[in-house]
Amino acid sequence: MYKNKINLVIVDDHPMVLEGLKYLLQQDETFQIFSFTKGNAALDFIQENRIDVVLLDIVLKDGNGLDFCKIIKRHSPETTVVGISNQAERSIILRFLENGGSGYILKNADAKEIMQCIQDAINGKLSLCKDVQEIMAKPSVINYEIPRITKRELQILKAVSEGQTSAEIADIMFISVITVETHRRNLLQKFKAKNMIELVKIATDNKLI
Repeated sequence: MYKNKINLVIVDDHPMVLEGLKYLLQQDETFQIFSFTKGNAALDFIQENRIDVVLLDIVLKDGNGLDFCKIIKRHSPETTVVGISNQAERSIILRFLENGGSGYILKNADAKEIMQCIQDAINGKLSLCKDVQEIMAKPSVINYEIPRITKRELQILKAVSEGQTSAEIADIMFISVITVETHRRNLLQKFKAKNMIELVKIATDNKLI
């Protein structure tokens, strides 16, 4: 690996997209670029080499970019992973970020925006292209009927939104971890949320927290 360069891996199974990204990134001489059309081949390479940045498509022929992101971050926590995809669903973007992604770019972004997003991610920022920012800013639920929750559930919801773990919440509220987990499951069911990030987003949109 090149010590004085940013080692960057592109994973995309569309040759035209792959070549386009390579051409764009090669304009910046700080990048040493490696490209793969298959996620598993990229994983093997990342596990054997020091890679600084991965540009990862979400839909690949040999797997799911959401899962690949989680695996990369588990084996190489210091590697910055940025999604670059045509998948514009809020739930997919949320899951990618929840799995350790540092940013998400839609493939219709222009060259300048792509380069800026990559640089922002390298600098430790949450990097979302303009269209993704607009998707995330829209209310997640239209005509949403807010479910009734107990005082305790509201306390736990607020604690979760502040990033506290179940163990920390249990200590603060003098209840068991099992009780906290039960409340969390009940909240997910009441709000019909897929995960805690979506739950907090719904609660925030509806001014519960």
